[in-house]
Amino acid sequence: MDGILRGEVVEFDGERGTGTVASADGRTHPFHCTAVADGSRTVEVGTVVDFRVVPGHLGCWEATDLVPVR
Repeated sequence: MDGILRGEVVEFDGERGTGTVASADGRTHPFHCTAVADGSRTVEVGTVVDFRVVPGHLGCWEATDLVPVR
């Protein structure tokens, strides 16, 4: 997968540093807090973000470069 997608953060666990973003086409992708592009390592549930999807460490696609849409 390549290119920029838009979606919404549907869950985020600050203690574990993991979350899930749902793209407009209904697919969901996990992400790690280090994937938040501004370096804050946190994002609120319900935030609309632009992101890329890349192969993850466990063989599934993961969201990365999450940038909140303002």
